[in-house]
Amino acid sequence: MEKIWFGTAYYREYLPEERLEKDIAMMKAAGINYVRIAESTWSTYEPQEGEFDFSSVITVLDRMHANDISVIIGTPTYAVPAWLAKRYPEVLATTPQGQNKYGPRQKMDIASPVYRYYAERIIRQLLEATAAHPAVIGFQVDNETKYYETSGHHIQVAFVKSLRKKFNDDLASLNRAFGLDYWSNRVDAWEDFPSVEGTINASLGAEFKAFQRQLVTDFLSWQVELVKQYRSASQFITHNFDFDWRNWSFGLRAEVDHFATSRLLDVTGVDVYHPGQSRLTGAEIAFTGDIARTTKDQNYFVLETQAQAFKDWTPYPGQLRLQAFSHIANGASMVGYWHWHSIHNAWETYWKGLLSHDLLPNPVYDEACGIGNSLERLSPVLAGLTKSNRVAMLVSNRCLTAVDWHPWRGHQFGGDKAHQYNDFFRSWYDALYRLNIELDILDADDPRALRYDVLIVPLLYAASDELLIRLNTFVERGGHIIYSFKSGFADENLQVRTALQPGIIGEACGVSYQLFVEPDDVRLSQETFRLEGDVGCVTDWMELLQPTSAETEVLARYEHPYWGKYAAITRNTYGEGSATYIGCNLSSEGMEHIFSGLLATPALTPLRSDYAFPLIVRKAKTKMQQTVIFLLNYSSTPQQAKNPLLRATSLLNNHAVEQGETLDIASWDLCILCGEEAL
Repeated sequence: MEKIWFGTAYYREYLPEERLEKDIAMMKAAGINYVRIAESTWSTYEPQEGEFDFSSVITVLDRMHANDISVIIGTPTYAVPAWLAKRYPEVLATTPQGQNKYGPRQKMDIASPVYRYYAERIIRQLLEATAAHPAVIGFQVDNETKYYETSGHHIQVAFVKSLRKKFNDDLASLNRAFGLDYWSNRVDAWEDFPSVEGTINASLGAEFKAFQRQLVTDFLSWQVELVKQYRSASQFITHNFDFDWRNWSFGLRAEVDHFATSRLLDVTGVDVYHPGQSRLTGAEIAFTGDIARTTKDQNYFVLETQAQAFKDWTPYPGQLRLQAFSHIANGASMVGYWHWHSIHNAWETYWKGLLSHDLLPNPVYDEACGIGNSLERLSPVLAGLTKSNRVAMLVSNRCLTAVDWHPWRGHQFGGDKAHQYNDFFRSWYDALYRLNIELDILDADDPRALRYDVLIVPLLYAASDELLIRLNTFVERGGHIIYSFKSGFADENLQVRTALQPGIIGEACGVSYQLFVEPDDVRLSQETFRLEGDVGCVTDWMELLQPTSAETEVLARYEHPYWGKYAAITRNTYGEGSATYIGCNLSSEGMEHIFSGLLATPALTPLRSDYAFPLIVRKAKTKMQQTVIFLLNYSSTPQQAKNPLLRATSLLNNHAVEQGETLDIASWDLCILCGEEAL
């Protein structure tokens, strides 16, 4: 029977005393049906070169299997043992800051042949000892893999080889595509190619970042192929992607291509961390899931999420349950906590698990028990949920890198470490989330984009002609696109187009501009959108738009003595569809008003929800094609909602609910309805 996996990372090696049987008993009481082990402790399994001891792992496997708890084996390659770094220092990555020092995790060079040799050996030894064990349901390759800034000599040599292949050994084409004549950066002999660590050329720098991301894809592909030699047909291979870190999971990762790398896996896995207590919104749960679910058009694993974690994350009563069911509402088929117990020393001492340092039951563990037992009861209904969204947001690692080089706010030179692309992506995403516009997130170049009714496209700064023409065709054939400013500006090599901006997409958008300025006390006009107070303020960037088509509707202008004649937001009918262009930056709250107005057109009204944040609504279908509606209250204020289904059951309390019946949802609580939709 298909089930929802509910579990935790478990590190017997970290515990101060032997308590395996006690832990298993507590896990069983919590409804935990799997644990993830082994990914963190290479040095325990190989304390000296060539000396292997997997007895601890085998003991855990044996005892978990005896208690009907399944196990995911992680390959222990993301933290190298001391003896390896001592004997072979080249396994530590050379970065622009010099060679890494031993101590922290993830300081290795994932392309080092020496590192690969020893990593392959520990993987093979571990899998030979464990893969055939009946407790093992699958494998996690590595852990939150990135390229760790590796950029030493052998990386530079490999990068130049990749350029020679891409440009067919034609240096003139490379110089032209990247604009290397600037400041005498031109290269006229391959043997003269300099290290790109200090390049001031955005095109070359962005190409190197893409090459580094490919190192990650290649590394995980290599591990996947190793694991395939040992796994059975019933065992899966996954990886736990993490996200841009702003003290929690914030946005798209610059150092790994989630979309390309997911194709290697049987199931995409993610690690999701988010603010807690009164700052909990559920937005991080939603956007990470929208990426993970869309990578393979299937349900995904949450391999790590928070239990207690930090003191400002310790959940209010009810929040742990709300979070768990939010993952499932988004398409997760696994909810796993990092981690079971709190560690008693080292870096993550105060990143607390389900159990506190006393290793005793506590309110968070008690709430997890309720979650686990509910999931066991509801798995026949909630396992294998499917979602079918009509809206997609297009994102791009290429554009993220490009916008880092050419920020849209702040200083225009020297790049920005704050990943302003993610600031903007989250601003738009969060506005849509608060409006309960469910969507998928996929790479801008993904041809699946054409299957949606509406595409939301933030900061598509660097894009090929082919992509932009394809998006124009999407509109012409009846689709609707909402672009942000700075879209279509440069090609895939970050070379700015010599055309009236926004270049190719200007045909569908029916608009052009030559000037962009820093707003100074500028607001949007009230022509179409009711933007009262600060939500109407324009900040950081504004383009002075001019309609180019009789079909172009000006939805908003700038309120300004000099810029007031220009359009700020336009919508153009093009073929059977429409293209909206938003030429300025507004707050996320401002964009919430804008999106609400844009989706009020007759063609898009069915996408709208009757409810908005803090009541989050998520919809899915069961395997039996019944409709499931999750009503999630992300606030300390009780909420009310009406049952929209004809005949429905409230799954958490197994009560029948009449159509139109008002449901009371307590603070940080939820309701799950299952039934038939009204026609």
